[in-house]
Amino acid sequence: MTVGVVAAIVAALAFGTASVMQAHAAARAGADASPIGAMLHPVFIGGMALDAVGFVCTAVASRTLPLFLSQPIISSNLLVTAVLATIVLKVALTRRDRAGIAVAVIALIALGLTSGAEGHDDPGRMLHWALLVGGAALLGGGLLAARARRAALPAALTSGVLFGLMTVAIRIVDGVAPFRLGELLSDPAAYAVVLCGAGGFYLFTAALQTGAVAGAAAAVAVGETVIPGVVGAVLLGDQTRPGWGAVTVVSFIAAIVGAVVVALSDGVAAVE
Repeated sequence: MTVGVVAAIVAALAFGTASVMQAHAAARAGADASPIGAMLHPVFIGGMALDAVGFVCTAVASRTLPLFLSQPIISSNLLVTAVLATIVLKVALTRRDRAGIAVAVIALIALGLTSGAEGHDDPGRMLHWALLVGGAALLGGGLLAARARRAALPAALTSGVLFGLMTVAIRIVDGVAPFRLGELLSDPAAYAVVLCGAGGFYLFTAALQTGAVAGAAAAVAVGETVIPGVVGAVLLGDQTRPGWGAVTVVSFIAAIVGAVVVALSDGVAAVE
């Protein structure tokens, strides 16, 4: 479990720092620069490298921790983003922002203390196919919703759910440990990882293009945390410490609420 917790924390730090670096690079490039020009800035490239580190650490955490623990920790990258934004981008945190950060941190500590081992229940091949087919259907619906006039919230919610499905797919995909290429390539969950990850990123970008940054970040935080947490507990056998189930549930909800509050902060809006 220690390896998984460290991986989740590193993922949160990597994602949160990458967001600030990329925003800083875009600001340095200037308003007249093309997106490609901003992406070629060394600081932006460094942020992309951190995103890659974050993805690898997310995979490690998802396969070694209960998903109701790993996902709230990873979603706390919003806390990292908000705090770093006050230093790099000179954005002031409000009292509400500080309260959200405090609630999230306390909830994460409680989750760490009350969670048990990750589950090893076999959900059957049906779940592997359901992730791929469900992800494709959600992506199709999200793409249609993104074309509507008020597309930000539906696109962001769909993006968050897709990220959540991607996390579940990472958890159950076959052929990873030990590595077996043939088994990996024959598993529908492997393709669900790619489809849901790429689709979620595209829809989140579409939501941001409307300017509804805070709402989009909050919606994604909910989707990518709730879906894996529930699936892990119900289908994969993720456990809490005996007698601490209620505390874990309350802490899980509090961690999500704290992340949403921070997602709505000016610090996060200034970065995305």
